[in-house]
Amino acid sequence: MPEIFQLDFMVRAFIAGGAIGVSAPVLGTFLVLRRLSLIAETLSHVAITGAAIGIFLGDYPIIIAMATSVAAAIALERLRTTRWLASDGALALVLYTALAVALVLISRGDHLNVSLLGYLFGNVVTVTSADVWAAVAASVLTLFFIGLLYSEFLQSTFDADMAKVSGVPVQRVNLLLAILTGVTVTLSMRVVGGLLVGALIVLPVLAALQLKRAFRTTLLIGALIGAASVFIGLTVSYYQDIAASGAIVLTALAILMAITGVRTALARRATV
Repeated sequence: MPEIFQLDFMVRAFIAGGAIGVSAPVLGTFLVLRRLSLIAETLSHVAITGAAIGIFLGDYPIIIAMATSVAAAIALERLRTTRWLASDGALALVLYTALAVALVLISRGDHLNVSLLGYLFGNVVTVTSADVWAAVAASVLTLFFIGLLYSEFLQSTFDADMAKVSGVPVQRVNLLLAILTGVTVTLSMRVVGGLLVGALIVLPVLAALQLKRAFRTTLLIGALIGAASVFIGLTVSYYQDIAASGAIVLTALAILMAITGVRTALARRATV
């Protein structure tokens, strides 16, 4: 057995990261096509703020981070549906509020600076068995709901007005998507880090969309790219002694650039 799999913390990181790597791009496909890519970034900052609150209070940072992220997801969806703010305005409002609260907490608690780093940038060494179970459960739950309501998600993504006419509860579907994103973002922080989790949700999707396949195939390809990014990134980070979160995101970026480059080269050859 390779050395990397003889270490318990790396095994836990592979399992948790693989679970999130599969489900995050599936969610991301619907977000990207709805032009809501930045919702993951916004909710990740909210989750970081929730973790900061938990560390400041000395209790359950992950639970508080998840509760905060889910609450923000619900608030964002309410702001969008009531049209009190445009989508980008609502995202900006929540994002900057979260950053301001986190900054105030950090300035008031010296012990936050070190404790919060693991949530900002991820730390595979700190991934516990509970984190693994939570990540796997969230991934299964996400894939279950998307499979169960696949038609509703699909219709509300491509034509919300027609979906409403067809009887699809668009607002409830959108709310569920936002909540699932909040949960996924929170549970990804331990491996990828709150500052980079949005990249794991978006980059594999952008890579999959370059191939211009059917929607179901795009979902599958995105999930495979997400999982591959995590596995390759964790392996590179271990043997090269670099940050796992950065290695995972750079792997996803490299795959995106490779697919784009090959596709561009083939298109040019076809026109010759």
